[in-house]
Amino acid sequence: MKEEKKDKFDITTHSLVPEHIKLTEEEKKQLLQSYNISIKQFPAISQDDAMAKKLNLKIGDVIKIVRKSPTLGQSTYYRVVIK
Repeated sequence: MKEEKKDKFDITTHSLVPEHIKLTEEEKKQLLQSYNISIKQFPAISQDDAMAKKLNLKIGDVIKIVRKSPTLGQSTYYRVVIK
């Protein structure tokens, strides 16, 4: 049987990978209320995504992605984890 290959480096330290933050259930609830939307209306990120695996995200979790922006300084995006 072949052993599972382990990551050779920490992808969270790469300069092109933006910051990913898992929201708590309370933060998720507040976010949905503030935008008056349902969880299905968020853009998706696969549970198989490298960062989703690194953060041990589960289906239905919401993550906040903070990207550096030359015009805004930083921009914030939200994604819901799907299968």
